[in-house]
Amino acid sequence: MGDARMRQELDGRVAIVTGAGGGLGRCHALALAERGAKVVVNDLGGARDGTGGSATAAEGVVKEIEASGGEAMADGASVTDYAAVEAMVARTMERWGRVDILVNNAGVLRDKSFAKMDLDDFRFVVDVHLMGAVNCTKAVWEIMRLQNYGRIVMTTSSSGLYGNFGQSNYGAAKMALVGLMQTLSIEGQKNDIRVNCLAPTAHTRMTEDLGAALPLDQLGPELVSPGLVHLVSEEAPTRCILAAGAGGFERAYVTLTQGIRATGADAREQVAARFDAISDRSDEIVPEMGAAQGMIELGKLQAVTKG
Repeated sequence: MGDARMRQELDGRVAIVTGAGGGLGRCHALALAERGAKVVVNDLGGARDGTGGSATAAEGVVKEIEASGGEAMADGASVTDYAAVEAMVARTMERWGRVDILVNNAGVLRDKSFAKMDLDDFRFVVDVHLMGAVNCTKAVWEIMRLQNYGRIVMTTSSSGLYGNFGQSNYGAAKMALVGLMQTLSIEGQKNDIRVNCLAPTAHTRMTEDLGAALPLDQLGPELVSPGLVHLVSEEAPTRCILAAGAGGFERAYVTLTQGIRATGADAREQVAARFDAISDRSDEIVPEMGAAQGMIELGKLQAVTKG
């Protein structure tokens, strides 16, 4: 793609990016604007743990976009406040008449081991990451259905996909977003609403405590945003979990093995004895829908019946 065409790739599209006052969200907003999108820069402006609030960060990103010849507006809605999110979407529609892209990027951290974690901190992190994405998606879903076009990205994490010590709340919320993506991509298909997940590795204030554990100087958030742009483009995939960081891009999958069939009084013993066979990934699949599990299991039954 030539430079001129690349710059116009998203011309006429309207994007909402949450948590866009800094870090990944800022880089996403700038990348979308660079390619012609009109951008709503949403950011509550709170601290990393979700406390406080200020419009300064979002307004600063808007100024950056406008200085480069783009169009943007700031919004300070908390993604946990559905009425405020609805008002943000209404303002967007009033100004630009459509919403094509939603990037659910807003997030907070309240890390502690599960033994020491207060349940209020668990609920709050789930509320921001999961319900925040639900609120924003619900607020734009009917708009996208009526215009027969939409691109939605959930920000997941390897902490949810694979786990990370001290992040049970964060990991649970991030994996829940994968489940949300799986179902919404099915429901949105007939209206060309494509829903994907982005799992970033980037040096932002969310990762600043990692210190020497990662080469932070090589993990600029701007290196993740090219993947985000693809996930919201016209040729975007759907039901994809794209991992990105340090210029590397990978895909993660939720798979299902072929397994075994075990019945009878000693079924539990068969499961234990043949657990390696149950775990054998040689013929694993990526299911198109949740019913695939039942179909595989019933297929085993039918094979026995026919035999």
